[in-house]
Amino acid sequence: MAEMIQANAALLVAALIVLLLVMWFVIAANRKARIQRDSDAQDAQARRNQALIDAPPAVVKETIPPPVPEAAPVAAAAAVTQTTPAAASGDDLTQIKGLGPKIAAQLAGMGITSFAQIAAWDDAEIDRVDALMGRFAGRIRRDRWVEQARLLAAGDKAGFAAHFGNG
Repeated sequence: MAEMIQANAALLVAALIVLLLVMWFVIAANRKARIQRDSDAQDAQARRNQALIDAPPAVVKETIPPPVPEAAPVAAAAAVTQTTPAAASGDDLTQIKGLGPKIAAQLAGMGITSFAQIAAWDDAEIDRVDALMGRFAGRIRRDRWVEQARLLAAGDKAGFAAHFGNG
């Protein structure tokens, strides 16, 4: 075998050189081309980017207004019950157990300011107001506001204290 390699040594060396050249071309063809940018193109792109950064915000053609809650038909209930003297002046609704200053402000925003208005609520009105209470939903029935308001509207402080306690 050694004799055969010596006899064909020139041929083997030529084949090895051809093989290396083919491999070099295959590898060179698979390399990614490198992109060289000139400094003018880079400067132009930097100026464009800076102009976009410095530009005033784009004007939105169509602005969507924030949702406005529907006007509740509380005015009808308020008109019926505001004939009493207490309704005209408004009551301290925070006397009702479970009705704090935040809820009282929320009810005032709905036009509910007196015990007589709350005392006049039926199940449908309770459901309607309860749906508008947000995170305070369920408090009307749970804390029995209508019962408390009836006693307070009638001026029955003793009955209120007996059923719901003092302060």
